[in-house]
Amino acid sequence: MNFIEILKVVIIGIIQGITEWLPVSSTGHMILADEFIKLNVSPEFKEMFLVVIQLGSIMAVLVLYFHKLNPFSPKKNMTEKKETISLWLKVFVAIVPAAIIGFLFDDLLNLLFYNYQTVSITLILYGILFIILENRNKRSNQKINSFSQFNYKTALFIGTFQVLALIPGTSRSGATILGAMFLGASRYIAAEFSFFLAIPVMFGASALKLIKFGLEFSNFEWGILIIGMVVAFVVSVFAIKFLMGYIKKNDFKAFGFYRIILGIIVILYFIIFK
Repeated sequence: MNFIEILKVVIIGIIQGITEWLPVSSTGHMILADEFIKLNVSPEFKEMFLVVIQLGSIMAVLVLYFHKLNPFSPKKNMTEKKETISLWLKVFVAIVPAAIIGFLFDDLLNLLFYNYQTVSITLILYGILFIILENRNKRSNQKINSFSQFNYKTALFIGTFQVLALIPGTSRSGATILGAMFLGASRYIAAEFSFFLAIPVMFGASALKLIKFGLEFSNFEWGILIIGMVVAFVVSVFAIKFLMGYIKKNDFKAFGFYRIILGIIVILYFIIFK
């Protein structure tokens, strides 16, 4: 593996680590990145790589929230352990809608919607929705400020919003955060729940891609996967900490404006240069 290929993988890992957790659509960024960063791999491997690299991002969540997500922690009392188990059950309830639709229609959805037109539209649309929702929230109080106030019905409804993320450009974190806030969750709770939902979703998506592609990697391909995941992990740690610190004092409107600008850039790029 030469220096240029390593640099390409590092850049992709950085993009993945940042955009997976911020509600700005990793797909939109990856489409643009793919125009300039041409990995020297087969199309089949690249398709698998761009999904499996997300395992690095997921490990960042597990490390940062290990205590909070561990129902067997000796530092927790019995009530806290039950609350942690309840949180996991809510996570699994929430992933059901997207898991069913994704399993049944993943290839069809990619065939129909994996194009710059769809990505541009969804980037702009959900950017506008973030701005509208934040303006609405200024006039109302969030009623869900802890996971103990989170019931299973709310979790299922948030999972229904996550189905929207199967359309490229929507952003998985963006869809779940929007859904949670629309249902009355605070920004902080909405963001954390989106992180937790990603754990089974990404493990499942990565497993399916690995099964489909197989595990017969060359040394070069193993190197790409490992470097990509390590970079995504490190960058994800900083991205998650940044987001959680940012929303303590700020709303999501800046991300809404960013999405709109990015959507316009994607449209203009493909119209002018393609």
